[in-house]
Amino acid sequence: MLIDRKEIFEGRVIKVSVDTVELPNGVRLPLEIVRHPGGAAAVAIDSENRVCMLRQYRHAADGYIHELPAGKLEPEEPPEVTVKRELAEEAAVSARQWESLGAYFSSPGVFTEVIHLYLATDLTPVESSPEAGEVFQVEWWPLELAVAKARNGELTDAKTIIGILRAAAHRKIA
Repeated sequence: MLIDRKEIFEGRVIKVSVDTVELPNGVRLPLEIVRHPGGAAAVAIDSENRVCMLRQYRHAADGYIHELPAGKLEPEEPPEVTVKRELAEEAAVSARQWESLGAYFSSPGVFTEVIHLYLATDLTPVESSPEAGEVFQVEWWPLELAVAKARNGELTDAKTIIGILRAAAHRKIA
């Protein structure tokens, strides 16, 4: 139960607070909480059973990593709208078929961020419009290769690993 909240930082994407809480066992303590609006990611699979991957530069990761197309939820924006926008902006495709692959907390001990995952199929090309602050290349990998890289540790981005494995399970790919 929340007893008190002290806002200590508000940035472009996140807010940080120290929340004094009472836990279910009666213990009271301060917790640092990072508030993030959440995000949505697409596991876009084409007619050749290839998955769209972005080789994207991430300063926090100290270089390039492979990720699914994804983005931050805008205020009051449903995740279904976010994921469709991001897939078009980043991968230059839209999908006629969308299925939810569920959601997950990125790091519930500290972050409020929830990532919503979607399977996107029946793809068609559209104009891309990446943001100026995004540096990436679009790659299309066989789904089986993406699954293998998710399992063997070559992929390091959580949303990508979880999204690929959930999509493979959904499609009954071992």
